[in-house]
Amino acid sequence: MPRHGSVARCPRQAQGTRTPCRLCGAAAILGAKASSPLALSEAEQTLVLQALCSERFCDTAPAAVHATLLDEGTYLGSVRTMYRLLAANASSAERRRQRSHSAYAKPELLALAPNQVWSWDITKLKGPVKWTCFHLYVILDIFSRYVVGWLIAPSESAELAQQLIADTVSRHDVMPGALTLHADRGTSMRSKPVASLLVDLDVAKSHSRPYTSDDNPYSESHFKTMKYRPDFPQRFSSIEDARCHCQTFFAWYNAQHYHSGIGHMTPHSVHFGQAQAMREVRQATLNAAFSATPNRFKGIRPCLKPMPTAAWINPPPAQRKPAETEQPCTVNL
Repeated sequence: MPRHGSVARCPRQAQGTRTPCRLCGAAAILGAKASSPLALSEAEQTLVLQALCSERFCDTAPAAVHATLLDEGTYLGSVRTMYRLLAANASSAERRRQRSHSAYAKPELLALAPNQVWSWDITKLKGPVKWTCFHLYVILDIFSRYVVGWLIAPSESAELAQQLIADTVSRHDVMPGALTLHADRGTSMRSKPVASLLVDLDVAKSHSRPYTSDDNPYSESHFKTMKYRPDFPQRFSSIEDARCHCQTFFAWYNAQHYHSGIGHMTPHSVHFGQAQAMREVRQATLNAAFSATPNRFKGIRPCLKPMPTAAWINPPPAQRKPAETEQPCTVNL
């Protein structure tokens, strides 16, 4: 005879057969689970709740209430029972004042041409001995990936950041109101000198959300490109050594590095409008190769992949690109 609350099983299932018996059909539930004889009665539960919700104990933890009542010679129930009853009556919650975190909006920035959105950040370069480092400031155009300004200093300083931003904006003739400067929430990035300068230059400022490196992807990716180069040293013997290395790297990066994010063009060619002429030369080379040996291309004329027309930081869902499907250029032979 099965126990209360169990499921009736046929003899075949009792012998270990997992397949339900076709003769018996679906299993039948014999009855609901009976209440435990150890449970408090409804009157006792009401008494516990009245004590916990009374003016005397309304701000006291159940463990403290339990101890207080024991000292007075009264036992209403276990601490676990008190918590269970409070939860069943939606009376169990955090009663202490909790710190409220500010809601930070996700930055959504769009650049359709150079000098519309710049991203800047500071990274550390290891010094000659342990616990020493130099600070590298870099400003990057997110559309062209061109490094528009950089400096290296022994320490991080809001005044140095202010000077770098002012010199870079002046050198590139940025029109007032046309530029947005994006950064993370570092000390220098949120400093008053930098904020005042951006107001004077009519440059909009934007910041990442706290602890969200994805909000500043261009600067993070650029630093990885620099530090993963084969010639990047483990340490720099002096700040002059670090500055010399950065001069060589940024010259290579801007003028010679074929960046996959901009159609394998150099940042310099995209920033200064030379990319289209370079694409025409590349396409002419592909056309000549196709004309010489069309069979090698199976009769399909090779075409360059289109260059990106926009650079986003956190694009809205409607702007996220689906998986690219390559559309070949065909020609009638």
